[in-house]
Amino acid sequence: MSFSTSLTNHFLIAMPGLQDPHFSRTVTYVCEHTDQGAMGIVINRPLDVTLGELLTQLDITSTHPGIVETTVYQGGPIQTDRGFVLHTAGLSFDSTLNITPDISVTTSRDVLEAIANDEGPEQIFIALGYAGWGNGQLEQEMSANAWLNGPASDEIIFQMQPDARWKAAAQLLGVDLNLLSSEAGHA
Repeated sequence: MSFSTSLTNHFLIAMPGLQDPHFSRTVTYVCEHTDQGAMGIVINRPLDVTLGELLTQLDITSTHPGIVETTVYQGGPIQTDRGFVLHTAGLSFDSTLNITPDISVTTSRDVLEAIANDEGPEQIFIALGYAGWGNGQLEQEMSANAWLNGPASDEIIFQMQPDARWKAAAQLLGVDLNLLSSEAGHA
C-alpha cells in the first residue's frame, strides 16, 4: 500500500446508515493502515469506568489525584480487556507505536504507571479494546458507504466532549451528517 492511500492518522466517521451496534455514530482514529489491514480506536464511546478504577484493578497507586476521574472509553470490540493509551508524543514506553510526530499509542503498563505518578504524556485518551479490519475489509466497507474518512484532529481526540466528536469530525470535511442519506450510490 502506498503512503498516499493509507488512512493512518485519519478519522473514520460512521455514516448515518451504519447500523452495526459497535460502530453506529462513532468516530474511529486510525492508528495503523497497511496492506495487511487496519487498526483504530473508537474515540466517542465513554464507558462507565474511570482511570482510578482501572488503576485499582491493576494494583497501581496514583500520586496524581486529579487523574483518577479520567474517563475510559470503549475503543472497539476486539480485545476489550486490553488497554490502549493514545497520547501526545515525546515520551516512549515499553510498547509505543509512533503514529505521527505528535501522536503515539502505547499498550504497556508503564504508561499507566507514569500517568498515575504525574509523569505521563501531556494529553491522554484511554480505551479498552480496539477496532480492526483485515486485508481489504475497510476498503470494502468504505465502498459500501459505511464510512467517511478525513484527517484527524488532536483537539477532537483529546479536548472535545465525546458526544460532540462524531459531528465535529464530519464538519472538518464540511459535511453535515444530518443531510446525508444512508443509501449508497454507484455510477
